[in-house]
Amino acid sequence: MQADAIKRSLESNGLRFTAQRYAVLAFLMEYKGHPTAAEIFKAVNRIDPRSSRATTYNNLRDLVKAGLVREVAVEGRAGRFDLEGVQHHHFICDRCGNVEDMEWYDVPKPDSRSLGKRVVRDCQLIFRGFCMNCAPRRAR
Repeated sequence: MQADAIKRSLESNGLRFTAQRYAVLAFLMEYKGHPTAAEIFKAVNRIDPRSSRATTYNNLRDLVKAGLVREVAVEGRAGRFDLEGVQHHHFICDRCGNVEDMEWYDVPKPDSRSLGKRVVRDCQLIFRGFCMNCAPRRAR
């Protein structure tokens, strides 16, 4: 995504285009994985040392609220971030905390009787277990 496309994406989701927001989104587009907020801050701060930790974290919060970025919660560890776009589920390794993308498949929404007055917006699965690197060590 180029700067113009990022700007349109931010503005269509009610966010102002700022250098810091651009840097966060640009980093997430290039990063092959699921970085923590601290990793994103370090990368953005290397490019623009004026960007503070608070600004980076606030931008991540705003981008998540706007639906442009997804936070993958990993219990007992720092949350990890992922660009929204291509639908996918996640696999989280119980040993190393690695987060991997998993193929998407539709999950049926519960029927209205079990929801009561709740409204389901989205449903994503998180698979847990041992990644390919940790599974062999577990077998020993």
